[in-house]
Amino acid sequence: MNIENLSDFVGGGDKFLEKHGNIYISLEQINILKKYDIDINKYSNINELIYDIETILNEYDYDDLEWVSSSLSEYNYYNNTNK
Repeated sequence: MNIENLSDFVGGGDKFLEKHGNIYISLEQINILKKYDIDINKYSNINELIYDIETILNEYDYDDLEWVSSSLSEYNYYNNTNK
């Protein structure tokens, strides 16, 4: 896929996704990651990012970061899993 931006209609309303490397992510999600000093640019794929988020969530209970993990996992499942 050679698309730089996508519209995501999941989760209520339009959420504009940006491409960072091989990861499509919304500005809202990026801002939440920044809040926890997670640099989206250091990840080459979505699985690495989700793994690091889950590692943090194993120690701390951050609802907003849990939402990011859940959203990215759902996006990954529907867009990157052979069905």
